[in-house]
Amino acid sequence: MFSKSRKTLYGLLILFLTTAFILSVALGAVRVPIGESIRILINGITQHSFFEVDKSYESIIFSVRLPRVIIAILVGAALAISGTAIQSLFRNPMADPGVIGISSGASFGAIIVIALRLSSVSLYFTPIFASLGALLIAYVIYRLSCRDRSVSMLTMILSGMAVSTFIRGMIAFILTGLNNDQMKDYMFWSVGSLADRRWEHVFLIIVPILLGMILLCLRASDLNILLLGDEEAHSVGLNPGKSRKIILFLSALTTAMAVSVSGSISFVGLIVPHMMRLLVGADNRVLLPVSAFAGAIFLLLSDLLARLIFAPSEISVGVVTSILGAPYFLYLLNKSRKDGIAL
Repeated sequence: MFSKSRKTLYGLLILFLTTAFILSVALGAVRVPIGESIRILINGITQHSFFEVDKSYESIIFSVRLPRVIIAILVGAALAISGTAIQSLFRNPMADPGVIGISSGASFGAIIVIALRLSSVSLYFTPIFASLGALLIAYVIYRLSCRDRSVSMLTMILSGMAVSTFIRGMIAFILTGLNNDQMKDYMFWSVGSLADRRWEHVFLIIVPILLGMILLCLRASDLNILLLGDEEAHSVGLNPGKSRKIILFLSALTTAMAVSVSGSISFVGLIVPHMMRLLVGADNRVLLPVSAFAGAIFLLLSDLLARLIFAPSEISVGVVTSILGAPYFLYLLNKSRKDGIAL
């Protein structure tokens, strides 16, 4: 049973998410009145014409904005919950999927698709290759970190940094052979953007991302036990090595599916989990779902800013998250140093 305070928290998160959702649907280069947006959404969701609405507005909302908004929710939630799992797994508030090479692996898969022009053949190639790249790099780093059936967290982080550097070098090498159009495709992907996302992209990622998030939430108790150390895990019958593999796999897959349609969006998986941990504590049974909600809200509002700052032009949402996230990252780094936290 949820406590009263937890019910209140989830109620507020749902309220904030709903508000951000309506604002994101209504505002943009063409501003749709909020009341009209709500009427259009009610008609569309219920499949009944309860209200008379402007057909041009209806087309803008359902053909252009709604798929983009849904993708922002899915990607933000996926990156935040994966970052939460990685931070708990490493017992380090500075960790995120990028630290251990997951994001670099996904980027490597994407650049291969662009270089081979496979994205023009099928929409599915980018998420498939991004997922394979992320999982492969995660597995390599995990194997490099294993010693005598135990995993060194420090070695895993250092291995992730080394492998990420190597992958970035390989990407730079491939980029030298691309033409201008391919370079534009990769630059769009590497910065991170939700522009021109369609319903096909929603249907592509919604099931694997929701499944990945549910499975991570089901592993919340295992994450709590792993926070106490391997000896405590063994004492309660939990295999820490197997649990880490499963959680790492789920985090890698969820991250890869998210970035396969949005590109590499920075800091969502780092700052959102940390801020939510300050708010609700370290219990992953609460922290994981709360971070998912907060990540969705954060990316929705960041994308809204990206569309409004220079409207009718827009900037990439990855630029906005970097501008918002970098100062907080520096603050967190300085705070950790002052508090004597090992990073």
